[in-house]
Amino acid sequence: MLDINWLKTFVTLAEYKHFGRAAMALHMTQPNVSLHLKQLEQATCVKLIDRNPFHLTQAGQRLLESSQRTLLELQICQADLNAFNDLNRGTLTIAASDIISRLLLIGPFQLFKAEYPGIDFTLLNTTSSQASELVKNAEADLGFVIAQKQSQPLHFTELQQIKWCALGNNLEQWQQDAEQQYDNKSEVVKGSEPTLILLGHDTRTRDLIDEALPSLQLSNYRIMEVGSVDAQIDWAEAGFGVAIVPEFAVSTKRNLTSTITPLPEFPSTRLGYVVRQNQILSKAIKQLLQWVSDEIIRTHI
Repeated sequence: MLDINWLKTFVTLAEYKHFGRAAMALHMTQPNVSLHLKQLEQATCVKLIDRNPFHLTQAGQRLLESSQRTLLELQICQADLNAFNDLNRGTLTIAASDIISRLLLIGPFQLFKAEYPGIDFTLLNTTSSQASELVKNAEADLGFVIAQKQSQPLHFTELQQIKWCALGNNLEQWQQDAEQQYDNKSEVVKGSEPTLILLGHDTRTRDLIDEALPSLQLSNYRIMEVGSVDAQIDWAEAGFGVAIVPEFAVSTKRNLTSTITPLPEFPSTRLGYVVRQNQILSKAIKQLLQWVSDEIIRTHI
């Protein structure tokens, strides 16, 4: 019989390809990692890893594939078993982007903490794509995302349609200048292009925006990439360009001085949550989702 701890050590070792780094990730000593590997090789009667240079043997690769599936199934099973626990104890892990968590989850989390003091919840600050992957791998119980496509093994439930706006004072003038340059067939002077302040390419939001940018009808522009929607708003407010952001990101902001221009030509997208298909939702998760829905209605996000 193969020990589950041996398999966890083996999968981590295959990921890091280094005994010392695997030991740190597992919070183990390096000799214990070596011992687990030795015990696993003795139990399977095959060599799984060559050390110099580090690589999996053919048998090791085969065991890795099976171990990854087995550990994932066990993790999913444990998550479902936890959902049966209505004793107000356990853990709850939520994955969401920073802007979604701050605008949508703080109020519901306060209610959750008061109602379920015995449940320890963790918030993972991620992009929507990363949140979906965490839920898929049962590393998060629930993920709040935008622009999620229905795909196995995830189920997406829409909470709100998201529309877009431009924050900054120069968009209309830039569009007029671009139209005039087009009519006069004149070239844009290098260094004078307008600046759009956007999120980086590692976000689902940026993919959506890139597809819609031609609708702004700017002949040429520069892009300034930042790491968060709040940063987009701050840089636009400081006069460095025009930020393209979800309308809900500015709806709760006070004292903004820059012009907010709705972008109805940008296709709307969906804000919602993902769980694994056929996932059993605990009473606590169902209550949290109800509070989130109430928060959306209350704040008109």
